[in-house]
Amino acid sequence: MVKVMVIDDEQHCIDHVVELLASYKEEYVLVATAKTVADALKIAKEQRPDLVFLDVQIGPNTGFDFLEQVGPASFDVIFTTAYDRYALKAIKFSALDYLLKPIGTKEFATALERFKTHTTQHMAQRIAVLLQNMEHQNALKKITVPTSEGYEFLEVDQILRCEADKNYTHIHLKNGKKITVSKTLKTFEELLATEQFFRVHNSHLINLNEVKKYVKGKGGYVIMTNNHSIEVSTRRKEQFLERLKR
Repeated sequence: MVKVMVIDDEQHCIDHVVELLASYKEEYVLVATAKTVADALKIAKEQRPDLVFLDVQIGPNTGFDFLEQVGPASFDVIFTTAYDRYALKAIKFSALDYLLKPIGTKEFATALERFKTHTTQHMAQRIAVLLQNMEHQNALKKITVPTSEGYEFLEVDQILRCEADKNYTHIHLKNGKKITVSKTLKTFEELLATEQFFRVHNSHLINLNEVKKYVKGKGGYVIMTNNHSIEVSTRRKEQFLERLKR
C-alpha cells in the first residue's frame, strides 16, 4: 500500500483530495493530513509517507518551506495549487508533478498514473533544483530532464540548442555533450521560452545568447558560438529578429 499524506491550510481542499483518494483505497492509504508546515514536519517524520500532496501556499508559509526543512525526501511529491505562474514554472523545471485547483477527477487519476511510473531516485536532487530556482525570482537557473538512465541536472545557460527528432529532443550543451530526452521539442519550447530561447525552425530551439551571427536570406540562418549553422524558417524570421533586438 502506498502511504499518502495531504498538506494544505484549507480543510475543504484536504477533504477534496481525501475524497478523490477514496476511489483508490485498494492501492493507497491516507496516513495523515496537516494544515501547517510545523505540523507537517512533525507528522511526516513520524509517518514516513510515500506520496505527499503538497499545497504551494500554506498560511504564511509555503510547501517549499516544508521541503527545505524536512530534509532529504524519501517520498514523491504532487503539488496542489491555484494558478501561480512562477511557482508552476519552477515545479516544471524540476520535473516534479502538480495539480491545479480545483482538482478534477480525471486530472487526479492521471497524476496517480504518473506517480506509478516515477521513482524517488534523485528526488533529493530534483527538490534541490526546485529550491534553488525558487531563490532566483528573476531567472530560473537549472532544469531537470529525465533520461533513460535517470535524470540530468543542467544549468540553463549551458544549453546551446534543442533539436527535434520526432517524439524525442536532443539537447546540445556548450561543452559538446548531447542528451536525448523522450519529450517533444514543444515541451522545451514552452519551458524555456522566457529564458532567452527561441524556436527558429520546426526542428530547432536555440539559446539566443549563443547566436554569433545571423545571415540574411529568405529565412536566413544563424551561426551559433560553436560555429554550427541553423536555418531560420521564413514564417519565424520576423519574430526571431525582433527577439534578437531585446
